[in-house]
Amino acid sequence: MVLDCTGRLGWLAGRLLADLGADVLKIEPPLADLSTADWRALNVNKRITRVDLEGELGRDELDRLAADADILLATPATGTPAAALFDHARLSAINPRLIVVAITPFGLTGPKAGWIASDLEIMAASGAMSLAGEPDGTPLRVSAPQSYAWAGSQAAVGALTALASRSRSGRGQCVDVSAQAATLVAISHAPAFVDVDGTSPTRAGAFMTGRSVKGARYRVFWPCRDGYLNFILYGGIAGQRTNTQLAAWMRERGAPLGALAEIDLEKWDPTLATQEEVDALEAPIAAFFLTISKREFLEEAHRREMLGYPVSTVADIAQDPQLGARGFWQDVAAAGGASERHCGCFAIIDGERPPLQSRNDAQAHAGRAEEAA
Repeated sequence: MVLDCTGRLGWLAGRLLADLGADVLKIEPPLADLSTADWRALNVNKRITRVDLEGELGRDELDRLAADADILLATPATGTPAAALFDHARLSAINPRLIVVAITPFGLTGPKAGWIASDLEIMAASGAMSLAGEPDGTPLRVSAPQSYAWAGSQAAVGALTALASRSRSGRGQCVDVSAQAATLVAISHAPAFVDVDGTSPTRAGAFMTGRSVKGARYRVFWPCRDGYLNFILYGGIAGQRTNTQLAAWMRERGAPLGALAEIDLEKWDPTLATQEEVDALEAPIAAFFLTISKREFLEEAHRREMLGYPVSTVADIAQDPQLGARGFWQDVAAAGGASERHCGCFAIIDGERPPLQSRNDAQAHAGRAEEAA
């Protein structure tokens, strides 16, 4: 059993474990608002109970539940009574096999261990915002919170790693998850620039830098007839296929090739191109992309074995035929007898996608936990 005692920073961790088949019991304060879209989406597959962890009865109930649990997820604020409540040394005295996963903005140790932070601060502190936005603009964060997702997913991985370790040692341990450190994964190879080249990559907007020794930048996001596409002029084996197939597609459609017709696309090396050369090659591509739709690009690029993909909106995802064919979306019971659509379990296990547990079903858990609230 997994006890989920997390706030917003850790909700995804419990949801991921529940999707994989774990019995996750979400513990919420007596007056917590469980009606928000975020809460419903990230806690749909858990059993729910209300426990006042600030009271003596609630603390006793937590200890009773922890005695039989395998994993406890928490988002403790350092130096608070809650942090002491979720202390691994204290809980391991109750259950030596218990794995405690502590998810905090900056980790349990270090000079920022006691700091609080929202998604905005975590995205800034991780360096991710320094890479997002226009070159002459301000740093930006993605509109939907990203650091919570990175922290939650890394916490789930850490919990499962500790569980595998317990199968050999027989003992639990504390998994210390820093949201700042977890979000570093999102910025890919950027930190390596500092170590390898001594430079810090900067914002490039819709373009990519670092692909040419002559400093040329390449467009990555392109306007199309009904939105945007992600595509870049490649080199090597991938470029031979993608670039030649794009030129062939343009010829078939009667689109002007411009500078593309003047070079051998199978031998062209993007690492040696100047900005003037790149601009000349990209101009006819930009004009061509404006004539096609996202769906047309996806289907034709797949048929031609080209690299690239459309930029999906939330509405696109909701109507995505691939997700529909795999039965990803599921309707679950909501308050008042209605139903609402949720993202289903992310994994198909033994050929079946496990059904989601609705909150109404989850409320069946009562007993002493409810009394302790």
